[in-house]
Amino acid sequence: MKQCVFTAQIALGLLAMSLSPASHAKGQPSPAQNIERDKDAFEASKKRSGSRVFNQSREFRSFDGSGNNLSDPAAGAAFEQLLRLAPNDYADGISEMAGATRAGGREISNLVVDQDDQSFPNLFDTSDYLWQWGQFIDHDVALGDAVKSNDRSHDIVVPIGDPDFDPFRTGEVRIRFDRALFDDATGTDLENPREQLNEITSWIDGSMVYGSSADRAAALRANDGTGRLKTSPGDLLPLNSELLPNANEGPIDPAELFVAGDVRSNEQIGLTVMHTLFVREHNRWADQIKRMRPWYSGDDIYFAARRMVIAEIQIITYNEFLPALIGEDAMPPYRGYREGNPGLFTEFSGAAYRLGHTLINEKLLRIDGDGHEVADGHLELRDAFFNAPILLTSRNDIDPVLRGLAAQKSQAFDNMIVDDLRNFLFGPPGAGGFDLAALNIQRGRDRGLPSYNDVREALGLERATDFSDISSNVSVSEKLAMAYADVDDIDLWVGGVSEDSLPGEGSQLGETFRAIVVHQFTALRDFDRFWWERDLTRPEKAMIKHVRLSDIIVANTDIRRREIPKNVFYVSNASPERRHKKGR
Repeated sequence: MKQCVFTAQIALGLLAMSLSPASHAKGQPSPAQNIERDKDAFEASKKRSGSRVFNQSREFRSFDGSGNNLSDPAAGAAFEQLLRLAPNDYADGISEMAGATRAGGREISNLVVDQDDQSFPNLFDTSDYLWQWGQFIDHDVALGDAVKSNDRSHDIVVPIGDPDFDPFRTGEVRIRFDRALFDDATGTDLENPREQLNEITSWIDGSMVYGSSADRAAALRANDGTGRLKTSPGDLLPLNSELLPNANEGPIDPAELFVAGDVRSNEQIGLTVMHTLFVREHNRWADQIKRMRPWYSGDDIYFAARRMVIAEIQIITYNEFLPALIGEDAMPPYRGYREGNPGLFTEFSGAAYRLGHTLINEKLLRIDGDGHEVADGHLELRDAFFNAPILLTSRNDIDPVLRGLAAQKSQAFDNMIVDDLRNFLFGPPGAGGFDLAALNIQRGRDRGLPSYNDVREALGLERATDFSDISSNVSVSEKLAMAYADVDDIDLWVGGVSEDSLPGEGSQLGETFRAIVVHQFTALRDFDRFWWERDLTRPEKAMIKHVRLSDIIVANTDIRRREIPKNVFYVSNASPERRHKKGR
C-alpha cells in the first residue's frame, strides 16, 4: 500500500505520520525529516502537557458562528450585517444604487475588462490553486444571495450591437440583475442606510465543509456512530436527495447534484473537487480518531475531526495561500486573541476579494499520473459549470483535476477576465449567460460601495488624481479614461484590478486591494477565539503545524508525492525569493 503524509499509525497515543520518499530542494529538509521533526515536537509537548489529544472537555465552535466573541455573541455569525471601511455611496444616501451617472457595467466591461482570446500567465509562477483555494475560502466566509424579484429596473444594460449579447443590434438586451439580500430593518433614512447581510459565518471555520447551521451540519453527517460525513459511491460528495438549499444554474435535477456545507459546491468542477477532498480529509481524521479513542461516541469523533480540519484550512490559508497572493511578509505576526468583530467588510467581499476572477484560465487541465492530458481531454471552463455529477463518477475522477490545478499558471492579476467568465458564465450569451465583470460592477453599486478613490482615502492611501496614477500601463489608463469621465468616478473593483502589482514585495495585488485583504484576514485571525494556535493542545498543534495542501491531496487520493509540487500554489518548487525576483 502506498505511504503518504497523514497515513496514520497509532502507537502510545501518538498519531504518527509516514511519508514516501520524494524530491526536495537542495539544502532543505526532506519530507521525512520534516515528519521526524514534527514527531519529536509532539513527544516533547506530551511530556510537558500530558496526553491531551482530542480531549472532548473543550468548547467547540457553534455552526452558525455565534458565541465566538463572548462580549458580542452575534459577531461573525451567519445573517449578520456586512461592515464598512468607508461611508456608503448610495445615490440617495439611503438605498438607491450608486453610479447613476456612470457608464453601465457591461459597457465598462467591454472597454476595460475584455481579454478576448488572449492569455496572460502571471510572472510569479503561481498555479491555478491560487484562485481555486481563494474561491474555496470565499465560500467559507461570504455569501450574499441576490433576492429574485420581478423588478427588472436594475438589470444591466447591454450596449446596442454588443458582439456577444446583442449581435442583431436590437438595443433591447439586458443581463438579469437582482439586488442582494439586506437587513430589512435598514434602508429607512439617512441615519439608517441599507446594509447587506452575510448569510454564512464570517469566520474561517470550515463552514463550506460543515455548513453554517446546525440543521445543515446534521444533514451532512453519516450519523452512524463513526463521526464521518456522508459520501456517495466513489467516495464523492453525497447527492442532494434531501433537497437541501443548493445553487443550481444548470440543467441537472436538483436531487442529482452534489451537496456540501456551502450551497455553491457544484458551481464549477474544480470547486467540487476541493469540497470532495476535504470531506475525505474529515473522514480520514474520523477513522484515525476512532482507532485512537475507540470509546468515543460518534459526536465526539465528529467534533474532534472537525476541529482538526478547520485548523488545517486556517494553516494552509495563512501559510501558503496568502503569502503566494500578497507576499511573505504582508500579514502582521499573530500575537494572540483580541476581542473584536470579524464581520466581513463590504469593500472586501464586494470588490477586493473578487480579485480571483482575473486569475482564472479558460481551461481546467486534467492530468494523468504520467503528466499527460487525460484521454477525455482538458475542460473548457464554460463546460465545467454545474455539471460536476456528470464529470465525477468514480473515486479517481478528482485526481486529474487536482494535478491540473497544480500544473497550470494562473492568469496575471490585472484588469482583464477571460471570455468564459465575461460572456459564458453559466451559459452562452442570450441563453442564460452572464458577464462576471459587469456583475461585479453592478453588485458594488447595489451595495453602495464607495468609489475607488474614496476607499483609498479611507485606507490612508493617496487619492489618484489622474488615470495614469492607477496603472503605469498606458493602455490600461487609456481604457479607464474611455470608461469614466473622471478618476473620482471609478468603481472600486475596476480601479483595484487595474492597479500595478507590487512584485518587489511579492504581492500580485496592487496597494488598494492588498491593504483591504490584509485588513480583513488580520481581523478573521486575531478576533477568532477558536484560532488554531490557541484552540489546539500542544500535541495537536505538533501534528499539523507544518501541514500543506499537497499533504492533504496525497493523503486522500492516489496522487503520488512526486506528481505535484510540495507547495501546490506554485507550478514549481522555486524559492519565494527567486519567484519574487522573477515577478519584478
